[in-house]
Amino acid sequence: MSTHPVIDSVPKQLRIGEGWAAAVSGRTLAVDNPATGTVLCEVADAGPEDAARALAAAREAQPGWARTAPRARGEILRRAHEIVLERAEELALLMTLEMGKPLAEARGEVAYAAEFFRWFSEEAVRIDGGFATSPDGRNRHLVLRQPVGPCLLITPWNFPLAMGTRKIGPAVAAGCTMILKPAPQTPLSTLALTAILAEAGLPHGVLNTLTTSDAAAVVEPLLRGGGIRKLSFTGSTQVGRILLTQCADTVVRTSLELGGNAPFIVFDDADLDAAVDGLMVAKMRNMGEACTAANRVYVHAGVAEDFAARLTARMAALTVGDGTAPGTDVGPLIDAAGRDKVERLVRDAVGRGAKVLTGGELPEGPGTFYPPTVLAQVPRDAELTGTEIFGPVAALFTFEDEDDVVRIANDTEWGLVSYVFTRDLDRALRVGERLETGMVGLNTGLVSNPAAPFGGVKQSGLGREGGRVGIDEFLEYKYLAIPYSS
Repeated sequence: MSTHPVIDSVPKQLRIGEGWAAAVSGRTLAVDNPATGTVLCEVADAGPEDAARALAAAREAQPGWARTAPRARGEILRRAHEIVLERAEELALLMTLEMGKPLAEARGEVAYAAEFFRWFSEEAVRIDGGFATSPDGRNRHLVLRQPVGPCLLITPWNFPLAMGTRKIGPAVAAGCTMILKPAPQTPLSTLALTAILAEAGLPHGVLNTLTTSDAAAVVEPLLRGGGIRKLSFTGSTQVGRILLTQCADTVVRTSLELGGNAPFIVFDDADLDAAVDGLMVAKMRNMGEACTAANRVYVHAGVAEDFAARLTARMAALTVGDGTAPGTDVGPLIDAAGRDKVERLVRDAVGRGAKVLTGGELPEGPGTFYPPTVLAQVPRDAELTGTEIFGPVAALFTFEDEDDVVRIANDTEWGLVSYVFTRDLDRALRVGERLETGMVGLNTGLVSNPAAPFGGVKQSGLGREGGRVGIDEFLEYKYLAIPYSS
């Protein structure tokens, strides 16, 4: 087992109610370093009994927390924001060790994560309602907004800190208590974040954190039992469908941020340098392990060869290695299963006629690394056109007609994000409006921002996170009818 001071500083137990506790069963789960394959540490492995204890704590804390002044809730988030930034280096290193992303990217995620706390600290005091007279003049209509109640928050492994703050921030601001379940691959960032919130003054029982290797045994009883009133989940569409079914039994309110199959469209009038820069961000952020990653790159036939050459030069120049090493651009994929999937998709595309311009071969040695890869002349029946690649592979297709590329881009069950590069403003707006996605990057490869509503359409999810509407997912409307005296 590998040891490191930043690992030693993180609690390894469950956070339930007023303190840290081992799992009732006594079980633990191992946390691996994907760059080396070594075990970093072990953390508590929660089961159904622990989930029941966490729910009891959340329900007990809910009435008092809901009555807490909005300014007080906001100040807790503000203090947490400051602590996260003060410990940026430690949190970044922790994230890199358990997840693999290069330190430079991890530092960027820490800043991004902290901003959700600052944003929602300011939203807490802006929860409003309404007052009106009924059309017949007989009643006053008083509209209140109240916290939905205990929430179950489920976060993924690819952005372990930011996905935690993006869900915790609005829940705290709205006055909801929570059970937080991180991915088993990356529990340490979540445990560190939980400790920071306790340090910032979050009352006991408001945030309860369960690390577990058996999500089904922990999550299903919570959703079907009636005590949870809100689910916020980020993960695959396949798992999202299962959770949505489980929520139906007790009509749990849901926010689902699910998979993507993002098209990246480069028109013949685009600034090719800007387009390549944008694709390097949209494709290679987090080694391609992002729901917003460009999955299908459509380049106009008139510039396809030039674009491919520029992109290939950029991808081939990237340095692959341990995320903690200086100069590393691309870290390992999360685990062997993730790498095997990427390798299978590349082999399928090549078998159908795609041409490898760079990469495409598994490296030797420890760690779950995969090289930055560019595939050209990819046939449209390749498996990767309908599957999230979740790796550093850019698949290039060509097109000639605007209507045709929009039709092809929309020909998917997903609809999270799309990207369009063109110098023609009319075309940018026209195509952006026609694309069936919840977000569109116009001449940019980065759409994520705490101040903007993040989410998709079709089978990419329900609801929005961030922006002025992000807190709405955690609030209910209540209407009081008050007769006027005669």
